[in-house]
Amino acid sequence: MSPRPPVPPFTCETAIQKVRMAEDGWNSRDPARVALAYTEDSQWRNRAEFPIGRDEIVAFLTRKWARELEYRLIKELWTFGGNRIAVRFAYEWHDDSGQWFRSYGNENWEFDEHGLMRRRFASINDKPIAASERKFHWPQGARPLDHPGLSDLGL
Repeated sequence: MSPRPPVPPFTCETAIQKVRMAEDGWNSRDPARVALAYTEDSQWRNRAEFPIGRDEIVAFLTRKWARELEYRLIKELWTFGGNRIAVRFAYEWHDDSGQWFRSYGNENWEFDEHGLMRRRFASINDKPIAASERKFHWPQGARPLDHPGLSDLGL
């Protein structure tokens, strides 16, 4: 198996890099691409769903992005140590009726020695917002490098 750098143990710099790589992957909204960042038998908790393995992750993400339209995500490092990283995040999306939401949450990540995530535990809350309250306006895809992060946006 080829490594997916950066690999543990993480430094502050490599933890920030890993968080940004995860953010960019999720903003691609490509379930197959995103799943490659996880071990073959990765275990998740995402709200009330518990996907295990890449196939279930791809199915989960496919359903998610069919429901959460115009999805844009920002992740921010909370803390790290050894092979673990904790992040906080917010993402904006709308449903098929046009109602916008900002979803807030925290994730705890555990990586294997190759830099693949083997465990992901997410806690998420959704807040309906007006379109005028949106803060994430970049074109679909990766957040531009000069776009403010969560702390800069006061989130």
